Amino acid sequence: MKPDILHSKQRAFFETNTTKDVSFRRASLKKLLQVIEYKENEIYEALFLDLKKSEYEAFITEVFFVKKEIKTTLSNLNSWTKTKRVSGSILNYPTKDYLIPEPFGCTLHISPWNYPFQLALNTVIGAVAAGNTVVLKPSEYAHFTSGIVNDIIQEAFKPEHVCVIQGDAQTSANLLSLRWDYVFFTGSTNVGKIVAKAAAENLTPYTLELGGKNPCVVDETAPIALSARRIVWGKYVNCGQTCIAPDYLLVHKSKVNELTQAMAKEIKKSFGEDPQKSFSYGRIINKKHFLYLKEKIEDTKVVHGGTTNEEDLYIEPTLIKQPDLDSAIMKEENFGPILPILSYENEEEIKPIISRYEKPLGFYVFSKRKSFIKKMQTEYSFGGGVSNDTMIQFSNDELPFGGVGHSGVGAYHGKYSFDTFTHYKPFVKKSLLIDLPTRYAPYPKSFKFLKKLLNNF
Repeated sequence: MKPDILHSKQRAFFETNTTKDVSFRRASLKKLLQVIEYKENEIYEALFLDLKKSEYEAFITEVFFVKKEIKTTLSNLNSWTKTKRVSGSILNYPTKDYLIPEPFGCTLHISPWNYPFQLALNTVIGAVAAGNTVVLKPSEYAHFTSGIVNDIIQEAFKPEHVCVIQGDAQTSANLLSLRWDYVFFTGSTNVGKIVAKAAAENLTPYTLELGGKNPCVVDETAPIALSARRIVWGKYVNCGQTCIAPDYLLVHKSKVNELTQAMAKEIKKSFGEDPQKSFSYGRIINKKHFLYLKEKIEDTKVVHGGTTNEEDLYIEPTLIKQPDLDSAIMKEENFGPILPILSYENEEEIKPIISRYEKPLGFYVFSKRKSFIKKMQTEYSFGGGVSNDTMIQFSNDELPFGGVGHSGVGAYHGKYSFDTFTHYKPFVKKSLLIDLPTRYAPYPKSFKFLKKLLNNF
């Protein structure tokens, strides 16, 4: 079905008010969960074919999050959708004031390839819960997973409610040329700017989930072995292709060598002497991205890893010591299994390095000093942060997930997803019994008593 025809059909369906029925939303989400559980093995197979994810990693980082999001939403949907009474204004007395949650309407979702199941469906869950229709455009790079997502959506929803349109960047451009009521995009900052520009043409609200160079600061008090273990996990899960993974380390000079050795040891412990043979280690998404990452490693001081295999799209977990700040690896986000390690001697040296880059999506600090953690937490702006671990901010749906500045606009997860796709419509019910004359002309020349009264509210 052509995008414009599908768009018109979804618009017509939304105007029937069917999606505003909470029981319809609940039934839709239950059906989605049922289909996902039925096709779970096919999902694992698709993720393996696209990214060589093991079944365990596919469950923990993709399927589990989607199922949990549906279950959390179903448990809370009745309360989320209730009209909420709020306090009235003394200026309007007497009134009853309300916030009415209502859907935006027809929404467009453009999802990425790195977590092609989770990041495609989690936004759909929030939009459906809020009563919207959805057109989902998944990444063409994760071909197999996009296919199973399409199959799941077709089985769980009618196309006038939720539908998948597959295609390349031109397909996305065609979709963005239509007038939507909300656009949700997950991907790179550069493409995010294009999406924002297209949405602005129709004054369409949007959420952008982007990325950035996420710093990971390790001071001289951090427990080295545990820090190494948690950094290695956060960096190399999904072969480093995670928007909130540590992008570079900033380590106190006295601990650089010790931490580097500990991480090399932890890499071997996690993936064996030859990570290419490890079922726990994935692959780069495609040849284009592989060559981009391989070029970044060239002319750097590799202290661990560095081995590549183009045919297998394999890049070994790699540690790079003290790269030049103007080098390719330090200019842009390293969306892969390459971790630069920088050092600092005095705390004053930290800020000039972190401040070279736009506000990141993630921020990590390892330290036993509460004052140092507090300083990092308050001094820098970032989407979300963690002390003494990496990436775990994503796993709590009580926390909003989103960026700031160049790392994103807006947030979602759990109730925040529902809020993202909901317009809270104010409505005031005014009494007919009392009509205070104070607001009507002609206005009094003296109003000292009224001014004193109102200033006390």
